[in-house]
Amino acid sequence: MPSSDGRSRAAGRGRGTAPGPRGAPRTARDAGFVTAETAVVLPVLVTIVAALIWGLLAVCARIECVDAARAGARAAARSEPRAAVIAAAEGAAPRGARVALAREGDLVRVRVEAGLPGAGRLTVQVTGEAVALAEETVR
Repeated sequence: MPSSDGRSRAAGRGRGTAPGPRGAPRTARDAGFVTAETAVVLPVLVTIVAALIWGLLAVCARIECVDAARAGARAAARSEPRAAVIAAAEGAAPRGARVALAREGDLVRVRVEAGLPGAGRLTVQVTGEAVALAEETVR
């Protein structure tokens, strides 16, 4: 069958070469290019996937810190003892998190900080903070 330029497709097949993706004949020299390109691109793809996973872990740790701060603020707003407030916050916080509790007038403020492990400079601190109105001040 003739192609758009009037030549027959079978003309290139008789010489031991198969047509490439766009009808261009492939040669033996082209055989290793896919392997070489894959060897170059694969480490880049692995690095990108690792960075995405690390970012997802950072976001999850941040959400855990915010949830822990809210749990602590609710407990503090109910006028629970300081140890119970810190225990409530630490129970919902990521492992190794630090909890800070402060009272500012009618408000209680709970701050939760956790370190996210990473390689070198990728170590990051995530925080969550919540503020609640103390119940004894509500009339």
